Formats: sequence, C-alpha cells, structure tokens
Amino acid sequence: MTTAIRSDGAVRADLVGTTTARLRAARRAHNRRTAAAVCVLVTLLLGTTAASVVLGGVGDVAPADVLPAALGLRDGLADYLVFQLRMPRALAALLAGALFGLAGALYQRLIRNPLATPDVVGISAGATAGAATILLLAPTAFAFGPSLAAVAGAFTLVLAVNALSWRRGVDTYRLILVGIGLSAVCTAYTNYLFAVAGEESIAVVMRWLVGSTNGADWAGVRTLAAGLAGCLIAAALLHRPLTGLTLGDQLATGLGTRAGRTRVAALLIGATAAALATSVVGPIAFVALVSGPIAVRLVGGDRAVALAPLVGAVLVVFADVLAQNAPLISPVPTGVLTALLGAPYFVWLILRRGRGAVT
Repeated sequence: MTTAIRSDGAVRADLVGTTTARLRAARRAHNRRTAAAVCVLVTLLLGTTAASVVLGGVGDVAPADVLPAALGLRDGLADYLVFQLRMPRALAALLAGALFGLAGALYQRLIRNPLATPDVVGISAGATAGAATILLLAPTAFAFGPSLAAVAGAFTLVLAVNALSWRRGVDTYRLILVGIGLSAVCTAYTNYLFAVAGEESIAVVMRWLVGSTNGADWAGVRTLAAGLAGCLIAAALLHRPLTGLTLGDQLATGLGTRAGRTRVAALLIGATAAALATSVVGPIAFVALVSGPIAVRLVGGDRAVALAPLVGAVLVVFADVLAQNAPLISPVPTGVLTALLGAPYFVWLILRRGRGAVT
C-alpha cells in the first residue's frame, strides 16, 4: 500500500514537472516569436521611413545632403525639402499609424470583435466632424484647435455609442450598428459644413478628409508624439485589468477588476489616440482595422495591443511611400491606398463572421 501511494505521488510529481517544463518551453518560444516579430517590424519601419525621407514626393536632393539635411545641418533648398517637408511627413505617418494601430487593437481587445474599431463604430467620424468644425469655421481661433475639437468629437461619440448600445451590458452587434449610424450622422454634419464654408477653406480641408500626410509640420509631429507617449503609458497601465475583462465581467469583478471603469478608460484612450491622429493626418481608413489582427497573428492576442502600434506605423509609412512614388498612381493621398487595401479585408471579415468563423 505504501509503495502504491509513493508511486502515485511520484507519477503526480512527474506530471507536474512535465507540465511546468512544457509551459516554460512554450513561453520561451512565444518570447522568441515576439522578439523576431518586433525585429522584423522595426527593420521594416526604419527602411520605409528612410525611403520616405530619401525619395520624398517633390524636388531632388543630392544623396550626400539627405542625412545632414534631415539632422538640420543644411540650409537652402535641401533644408526646406528634407527637414521642413519630408521629415515631418515621414514622422507624422509613423506616429499617426502607431496611434491608429493602438486605438484599433484596444477596441478589438475590449469588445472581442475584429470589426469594433474607431473608424467602424464612428469614433473617427466624430473626430473628423470636430476637427472639420474648427478647420472650416475658425481655423485660427486658438492653438491646437483642431486637435482639441477632434478629441471632443471622439469623446462625444464614445458616450453616445455606449449609451445607445447599452442593454444590461455592451452588445457587440448593437454597438457596431449604432456606431455606423452615428458615423453617418457625423458625415452628414461634415458635408453640411462644406456647404456653408468658403471655397478656400474647402480646398485646404478636402485633401485632409481623405487622409493624407501631405502638409504635416513639426507642430503636428510634436502633438502626435506627446499623444502617443501618453496613450501608450495609459494602455500599459490598463494591460492587467483589460486582460481580466477577456474572462467576462463577472469573473473579472470576482478577481478584483473594476470592469466598468476599465471599459470606459479603454474606450477613452482609444478615442483619444484615434482623434489625435485624425486631427493631424485626417481619417486614414482601415489602419485601425487591420493592425490588430496582424499583431494577433504575429504574437497572439495577449500581446497584440503592445505590437499593434508598430504594425500600424509600418502600414501607414509604407502606404505613404507608395502614395508619393508608386508609378501610374502617385501622387495620391495616403488614405486612398489604405482604403483600397483595407476595404476588401473589411468585407472578408464580415463574410467570415456571417459564416460564424470569427468570434
């Protein structure tokens, strides 16, 4: 009998040891996969950003003058083309893409639906309406007017979508449908602004509404950089409670997570990220939609929010390089290319969900 008990204990110890070893091996493999994904994305980002600065969209600069001009060490034409035009455009594309990617991944993680992104549920449309109000009616009213108006518009849409879709909890389908409806309302309001605004204001804003990094300046870059830093810190603080919400509100609450506050905080962080990016480069379509799923496929759902900003940055910078230099189609606004690539993916997601393939 004693021998049998000892044998059972030994077997259990072996099982525990084997399971622990497998978990450690899986974690090491996951860490290696994450490190490889980060290295590849950083390499792509550096390469595409360098291509954006070197190739540019207008003007020719001697290759030997590009790097000094990018560092502000040249005067004249090289300084204007590289430091005043190309560098802010490349950095604005990078930072805006990171903000869009972060916003999309936060919403998808929170609502557990790949369709629930700021541009689909109306947050980007609210930010666009807010920024367009200032740009068309009072472009010089106060400093950072478009950015503040975009954040205000996004926050208003967050509150409205949540209030109209709440039925003893957040219903995913209702949230998306309400967001699409309110997005149409914001679009109609923006069109009304165009009807009453002057021709000069319309000419300035039309290209921005499509989504373009053309005309980005250092003030916009500073706004995006400060916004990205703040949103990343806030998202990092929410990582643990946001992970708890994936278990369901009741279980998360039992584990000490304040589900309501966490949900509202995540929605506001995502809205702020999308609104700040929109206020500078316009509503570049579908970047928020595709960044999260790509990050999930690369590193899994638990680390997707951390990787999605890097994915979004690569996508926007790459699209911007193509928008400036691709044969036959350039120059075009960056949002045109992201829409051409993102719209088919959006339709594919809807079709898959209709067949029950997406949860």
